[in-house]
Amino acid sequence: MTRLWNEPADFADEMIDGFVAASGRHVRRVPGGVVRSTTSPAGQVAVVIGGGSGHYPAFGGLVGPGLAHGAAMGNLFASPSTQQVHAVAKAADNGGGVFFTYGNYAGDVLNFDAAQERLRAEGIACETVTVTDDIFSATADEKHKRRGIAGDLTVFRIAGAAAAAGADLAEVTRLAQHANERTRSFGVAFTGCTLPGADHPLFTVPEGRMAIGLGIHGEPGVDETGIPTADGLAELLVEKLLAEVPEGVDAVRGARVVPILNGLGSLKYEEMFVVYRRIAQLLTDAGIEIVDPHVGEYCTSFDMAGTSLTLFWLDDALASLWESPVDTPAYRRGSVAPQERSDAAATADIADVIEPGDEASRAVAITVLAAVRTIAETVDVHADELGRLDAIAGDGDHGIGMQRGSHAALAAAETAVAAGAGARTTLTRAADAWADKAGGTSGALWGVILHAIAAKLGDEGRPEAPAVAAGVAAGSRGVTDYGKAEVGDKTLVDALVPFTATLTQAVDAGASLTDAWRSAADAATRAAAATADLLPRMGRARTHGQNSVGTPDPGAISLALIVTAIGETLAGDIAGTATVETAMKENAHGTA
Repeated sequence: MTRLWNEPADFADEMIDGFVAASGRHVRRVPGGVVRSTTSPAGQVAVVIGGGSGHYPAFGGLVGPGLAHGAAMGNLFASPSTQQVHAVAKAADNGGGVFFTYGNYAGDVLNFDAAQERLRAEGIACETVTVTDDIFSATADEKHKRRGIAGDLTVFRIAGAAAAAGADLAEVTRLAQHANERTRSFGVAFTGCTLPGADHPLFTVPEGRMAIGLGIHGEPGVDETGIPTADGLAELLVEKLLAEVPEGVDAVRGARVVPILNGLGSLKYEEMFVVYRRIAQLLTDAGIEIVDPHVGEYCTSFDMAGTSLTLFWLDDALASLWESPVDTPAYRRGSVAPQERSDAAATADIADVIEPGDEASRAVAITVLAAVRTIAETVDVHADELGRLDAIAGDGDHGIGMQRGSHAALAAAETAVAAGAGARTTLTRAADAWADKAGGTSGALWGVILHAIAAKLGDEGRPEAPAVAAGVAAGSRGVTDYGKAEVGDKTLVDALVPFTATLTQAVDAGASLTDAWRSAADAATRAAAATADLLPRMGRARTHGQNSVGTPDPGAISLALIVTAIGETLAGDIAGTATVETAMKENAHGTA
């Protein structure tokens, strides 16, 4: 278990601060993560990697000459937010464009893609290659859906080497994609991992058993078997990986392979050496030339006891780049000439001045604040249960992520109201804070929802019920456009769409906002419960397949809980704050 922390919610930020303090020769802190503390040639492509924290040395430990220029570092097991990725990329940019590469997870794709769009709009060229090395997370004919695990090291290193050699953005992208196509990984685990402050691991494996095909975020494996001997494990790993040789490898015999035996957190190096002994024998017996074998920790999962094997199939171009020197806090190869230190200082985002709303909108902003406070309180009550559901049908971090996001939103809304902001500004600030602090898929999607509603509230006058319903509908469309999920995929969308449809129909029929909202919340609650019967088709739960049937989607459940609680806020006075309808009536009579 994880034993040392102060406040669990502060763990990631404090970890990054300590990492930077210990690694100043290589990295410096910037908003959203780290970049090199040394200079890079003007015009060189900037390689930006990233993902959730809890996987050291991925991702900050791989920043330095010969490898990445920057790493966006999200919260524990949660993707970095769009704001974090954008800030790191801006700090890393050398004028030659930005190349993004990261594991193929829904939240990372959403946030990195959104940051890429922002950068392109600002005139910065960007390209992306997602790492898809895990052979157990999708079939070979759908390998584009596979997740990235320890094989990300090969793609990161080839991209960094190509950039260091002076390749332009298109060539860095081509070579990284080629490296990804020639990388295959497969992992097992003997115990789950425990997040700081949690009482239980994200998943458990029965005593004497081994989970096969697990993910690095605590996702349970897709199969289970008895624990073999070290030789038996080596034989399993090699057999599975040699059964899927990448296209372009003419023959196994005579091929060159970089084997990477990766420890997931608490498996001892000595144990891995025993396993690797047999791996080397098996590869040699197959007529494969072993190049630069790696045995160690390259992509971990807190204290998970497990290991994965990656085979990186070389050709002449990849072999040449692989020999390039690298010098990062956690990974060194060859000899890198002394680098000049950068004199750039970390910069913080400067908040815009809040423009006050008119009197009517300031009164509605009080209700917005009450609703955001209700969200945070509701999430607090149900965080453990949401995490438990997510450990079965996701990766276990949903409750923690929702807490981080909702409390950041509450703090931002409180600041905005205190500054005299109107309803739109108050909710917009809350949306930005939620998306930035929570990260991950849920952070991005809740940011989309709240932004859409805020746009309809305005900072002048009071919104009528149709405007609120229109905002919710716009948020629902934004979520489906942004996340690409549909009803039936076992996601938040399964509750959001019925909620939106019922709210719009009730308002159009003349119902008050309070009555319409409560009817819509009932529809969302029923729809969320019904997701238990669905087979997941999107997100991290997709790889769980049948294992998640019987458990409702945590994103759908959290949305249903939140809209139900907000319905009560609309119906009565919450903690002494005005409700929407009270504020409207007071403003109508000029008394607010």
